[in-house]
Amino acid sequence: MACACMRHWSSIRAPTVASATLQKETLNSSVLVLGGTSRIGGSTAIALSKLSPDLRIIIAGRNREKGASMVATLGKNAEFSEFDINDVKSLESALTDVDLVVHAAGPFQQTENCRVLEAAIRAKYILKMVYHCQTSYLDVCDDTSYALRAKSFINEALDAKVPAITTGGIYPGVSNVMAAELVRVAKIENKGEPERLRFYYYTAGTGGAGPTILATSFLLLGEEVIAYNKGEKIKLRPYSGMVNIDFGKGIGKKYVYLLNLPEVTSTHEILGVPTVSARFGTAPFFWNWAMDAMTRFLPSEVLRDRNRVQEMVRLFDPVVRVMDGYAGERVSLREDGRQLTGYSTAAFALAALEGSTQPGVWFPEEPEGIAIEARELLLERAAQGTINFVMHKYHPFLPLCLEFYF
Repeated sequence: MACACMRHWSSIRAPTVASATLQKETLNSSVLVLGGTSRIGGSTAIALSKLSPDLRIIIAGRNREKGASMVATLGKNAEFSEFDINDVKSLESALTDVDLVVHAAGPFQQTENCRVLEAAIRAKYILKMVYHCQTSYLDVCDDTSYALRAKSFINEALDAKVPAITTGGIYPGVSNVMAAELVRVAKIENKGEPERLRFYYYTAGTGGAGPTILATSFLLLGEEVIAYNKGEKIKLRPYSGMVNIDFGKGIGKKYVYLLNLPEVTSTHEILGVPTVSARFGTAPFFWNWAMDAMTRFLPSEVLRDRNRVQEMVRLFDPVVRVMDGYAGERVSLREDGRQLTGYSTAAFALAALEGSTQPGVWFPEEPEGIAIEARELLLERAAQGTINFVMHKYHPFLPLCLEFYF
């Protein structure tokens, strides 16, 4: 279960079966999930199969045994495709027969190319000649450099008429859409220009994301934090700036720390909010001490080295699995976080299939990425499995804050 709260403006209703029903445009569509045997990719595939039982889902990965297990879970409309994401020819071939590719094969940190996005753009020309269709693109990137690199392909995607969304997961992703709605409504109601946007995230254990999020966390500790203060870009030490945030009933007060997350830069530039930052905390609390110590005592070069980080993950992952059993792979310490992660990404996938994304490469908060009129349905779908998904009225004398309870 989860609580998601956007302070200070009007509430969005809880999801219902009717309001979250699949749109007819997605019937008989096909989706390729790269990293489909991972926890994030797998949870996305499961959510898609529940929201759209007729959807054809191709699980792509390197582990045939895990692939077979996932296909058995998903049912008759699923299949497994074994290939390496670094094999460009097999990647392009796989994209010629699907309507959407979901790139969940992280971590995205220290990745120097956007191979999947480029393949989706190139595949467009083959699809147009042979199948008279196109492949849309969605990734769950949580890295600022990768997201900006993906965004740089906007002209190529526009020319090819390929709709693409980067950072389309839970955070970033759903958090961006909530922030965009908060700012939009504040402006419509003449409440003035929002001055501050603060993202606070809290997870128990790995939040259901497994080794990938562990590698992501280590890699992020090697990056300077980008934040904005009154329009000025500032750089801060990772996992510094500890603050104690009250996440409300059932969660209570938790410590959170600065991290370099892409929604800070994108919402600052797109929504025009002058002061933006993002903080993250986890349980059990000693993991916060450990991550702070890593930033203090390990050279940043080590934390930016993907090979060394993967070695660290192999070393620490068994310990983390034990601690997840204690703290829970949970959202708000109560229920499996994989469910909310999966539904969030699936909500973006269905929006793209339904035509809510225009050609080009977009962040979730851009109306070209998720049309304004499609945001409510996206949030309702993403809210599946939550216990509290509320956005309250904006107050001009209180800081404009986005808080997530993960």
